[in-house]
Parts: sequence; structure tokens; C-alpha cells
Amino acid sequence: MAAGKRSLHDVPAGLPVDVVAAGRRWALTKRSGVGLSGVGDYSADFSTAKCENLIGAVQIPLGVVGPLCLQGAHVGPREEIFVALATTEGALIASTARGCRAVREAGGAIVHAEDVGMTRAPVFRTSGIQQTRRLLDWVADHYQDIRAFCEETSTHLRLLDISPQCVGSTVFLRFRFTCGDAMGMNMATIACDRVVNEWIVPQTGVPCVSVSGNYCVDKKPAALNFIEGRGKRIFAEVVLSRDVLATCLKTEAAALCEVQYRKNLLGSIMAGSLGFNSHYANIVAAFFMATGQDVAQVVEGALGVTCIEPRGDGDVYASVFLPDVPLAATGGGTTVGTQRESLDLLGVHADPLQPGAAALRLAEILGAVVLAGELSTLAALSAHHLAGAHERLGRPVKSMDPARA
Repeated sequence: MAAGKRSLHDVPAGLPVDVVAAGRRWALTKRSGVGLSGVGDYSADFSTAKCENLIGAVQIPLGVVGPLCLQGAHVGPREEIFVALATTEGALIASTARGCRAVREAGGAIVHAEDVGMTRAPVFRTSGIQQTRRLLDWVADHYQDIRAFCEETSTHLRLLDISPQCVGSTVFLRFRFTCGDAMGMNMATIACDRVVNEWIVPQTGVPCVSVSGNYCVDKKPAALNFIEGRGKRIFAEVVLSRDVLATCLKTEAAALCEVQYRKNLLGSIMAGSLGFNSHYANIVAAFFMATGQDVAQVVEGALGVTCIEPRGDGDVYASVFLPDVPLAATGGGTTVGTQRESLDLLGVHADPLQPGAAALRLAEILGAVVLAGELSTLAALSAHHLAGAHERLGRPVKSMDPARA
């Protein structure tokens, strides 16, 4: 590898993964002159990690917030939840921790999470309207057979429905599955690939252009996912008293409601955004990295709506709605040792006797921590504290004016 005569993936079989990674680092250092001792200094066991050409690890600071108080179908009101968040953004952990305190002092959040299913949408090419109609009729007539064929590919997979969409000579079939405690994207892809290429195409004669036609919609912001949901759909709410607003969040109901209205709603509308919120992506990304989720799907988790309404004498009702959050309690990055520890801290353990329950517990906790983070940031904006917080916590001390450090 160092001489450029062997590719990075061409290594002798049977070598320990750490030895192979060290060899790649040595070769890269020889060829580039760049030292890679930092990425080689890691504690996790990567023997089962899904990362080709492994050379080491990029380490991200991990903070914790809590205790977070919430009540859902899978989290009890007396549980103390401490949430690990991975981030390099100063002020994010401090702000979210403040939001957790506000939620706790308000009596806790009420959270509801639904498994709306993982989707994959193969795209087909027909000769035109008549062949399109024949294909759709055939799929409807053979739905139960298609379902049985798909479910043979995994004991955890269940087909919920197939939604067609057509334009010109193009047909999309949007398959929707439940996948137990797995996020399910690979399960859905494998099932669709097999049923399409081994049965639908041979039976109908209609060619499949791609197993993914972007009508899924995976790892992209989309109105379809906003409306129909994907992965987990999460709701979380809390009522904050005038006292909690004043003492914990340093704001008041009128100011908080106005920022929500003019920023999150009108500002998002004018920008054509599908995120009617302040910063879901911040919390979702930190949560995803800490717990081993597919980080690219943060773009989906960032969709959603924050609502804040005046209640009573200076109180507010606050809620968050996340319609599209692919989550996993098992498989993928959740098997990496450090991410597994973060999941253990949340009490998230897949149980074969309760398939899907662990992933829903994870979704409930995410909903509550997003609510906490959203409340704290909106409060800081309403009180004009955001810039000061970032100046204090978000910059390296050496880069600041010594008089203000």
C-alpha cells in the first residue's frame, strides 16, 4: 500500500481489524507525510463495525444532560433519564440541560411515538398509460403474495402497504415495512430487490430502473415524509408555568410566543422550509452520533413543527412534532461499544418478546430532549441571550478578547 502497488482494501485475510487499520495508517503516512496517531488512538472494538478501509476513529466530545423527566408508553414518569449527546458545538449541551431542567420543574413532558414504517420505492419504466394500469392492477391483485415474498427475507420484517405513484411512463411503488427494533433501511432494500427482480419483473415484463426511485424518500427533506411519516413519528408536549419561564428560562410567555410565531412559523414559511422549528437538527444530530444512528438521516429528523401557545396567567403550552425519524435500537452503529454505552444509559435494550418496544422508547426520549433543547434556544432568543451564550461557551478562549474571556 505504501508503494502504491496494492489498494487499501487489498489485505491478507484473517488479520485482526486493528492490525489492518494500523497498516493502512502507516501506508497513508508514508505516502502523504501526514501523521495519523490521533485517529489510531481509540478504545472501541471495531471488529463488527460497518466501515470499509478502516484506519481508526474520529472522536467527538460527548456530554450528558438530565435528568430528563417524561412519560410515555415506554418510559415511566419516575424514571431518571440521562441523555448523552455528541457535539463540537459550544453551548448546545448547556442549553439543552437548561431545557431539561425546565421540563423537569414543569412536571415532565408527555410523549407519544408511533412506528409509521420504513419505506423503499423502486422505480419502473412502462410503455405508457395502458401498461402502467396493467402493472398497478397486477400489484393490487397479488398484494398478499408480494407481502409473503417480502417477509421471507427477514423474521423482523412486516409489509404494511404499497403506495403507487405515476408520472408519464414512470411508476413508483412505495413499499412500507415495520422492522422491529432495527431502523430497517437495509431490510427494506433487500426485500424490495428480491421481490422486484425475482417476481414482479418476470411476472409483468415491466423493467425496474432502480430499487430506489427517491419516492422513498430516504435522507432528503420531503413533503411526502412530512405528511405520511417515515420511521418514527414523535409528539412531545409540556406546560410551563410563569414561574418556570421566569426562573429557569429567563423569559415570559408573550416574548416566547412571538419568537415562535415570527421566527419558526412565518420565517420558515417565507423561506419555503419544511422545518418549522428552531434547531431540531442540532439535538437530533448529537443524539444520533451518540447512539449509533445513521447520521445522514438527520436531514429527515430535522423536519417538524414547534408549537407554543399562551395558557392561563402567564403560562405556555409547548410541543414538538417530528414526523420523520428513522431510529434503531439494534444493528448498524448501535453495535459499536461507545454508542452501545449511550444506549445502555437510556435503558434501551431490544427484547425479542417485545419487538419494536426498545426503538419506541428511544424515540420517546428523543422527542423529550428535542423539546427541551427547542425550549431553551427559543427562550434565549426571546430574551436576547443567544449571542452572549455562544460568545461565552462557543468560542475557544484564546480567540476571545482577553478582557471578555
